[in-house]
Amino acid sequence: MNRRDFLKHTGVGAAGLSVLGLGSLPAAAESKPERLVILHTNDMHSRIEPFPDNAAQWAGMGGMAHRAALIKQIRAQEPHVLLLDSGDIWQGTPYFNFFTGELEYKLMTQMAYDASTLGNHDFDNGLEGLQKQLPHAGFPFLIANYDFSDTILAGKFQPYKVFEKAGHRVGVFGIGIEMAGLVSDRNFGATKYLDPIAVANDMVAKLRGQEKCDLVICLSHLGYKYESAKLDDFKLAAGAPGIDLILGGHTHTFLPKPDVVAGPNGQQTLINQVGWSGINLGRLDYTFERGTRRPSVAAAAVVPVRVA
Repeated sequence: MNRRDFLKHTGVGAAGLSVLGLGSLPAAAESKPERLVILHTNDMHSRIEPFPDNAAQWAGMGGMAHRAALIKQIRAQEPHVLLLDSGDIWQGTPYFNFFTGELEYKLMTQMAYDASTLGNHDFDNGLEGLQKQLPHAGFPFLIANYDFSDTILAGKFQPYKVFEKAGHRVGVFGIGIEMAGLVSDRNFGATKYLDPIAVANDMVAKLRGQEKCDLVICLSHLGYKYESAKLDDFKLAAGAPGIDLILGGHTHTFLPKPDVVAGPNGQQTLINQVGWSGINLGRLDYTFERGTRRPSVAAAAVVPVRVA
């Protein structure tokens, strides 16, 4: 899908940015040739093949091969792409029961994922099961609020990573859900859960300050929005307002477009999530204002994954 078709497909261009609450794209940024394309998934749940053609819902949609072809097509047209995932890669089809996660990691590696975070189902085979499959993942898992120091996974993960894309520094970090009461105690062992709000603020300060990032992205597996006091992506955005983009998971939420959370000093945080089982591929096109280097979203879309 080329850029013209993409903008036509989404209906979100310079004139349509008000849909996202972001205002119009400045003319200088619109004319700038380089942009950053963020592609993202969440809650794949071992959906290797598409849903069957006779499925009651999502018939023919999803599938790793279809997603790989779509990603390859976008990369052929866009020089600056980041491919990210928000956790729960495992569990949901017999492929996981038989291959215990190896196949999912190998296929994501072939698709050249840049990073993922951890979801609760990524602990379904315990710390030992996760440790066994990590060598098959040719991409980093970013998780800032799980402390594995007293476990066999000590030193296996990193809190964040900085990517150089389109002449800009993009900081990506991961935040996981509290596992107590959600995951069997024996499956996460001595893993310590750290306060996501405090950790996220530390990450923002480090990425903005020490790492001099122009764009800060959080891969979150907290969940989209809860009516209770349970921490979710909206509460995270309010509590750590320096995040530009939260790519969420866990609640399998289908968003037609990113939600916008207003922060102090005109800063805004976008929240996005694209369902589950690889049915959709999320896409956000970023440009950066000259002088301020502040990121702006030029277009956003939910791209269905199906046979062309």
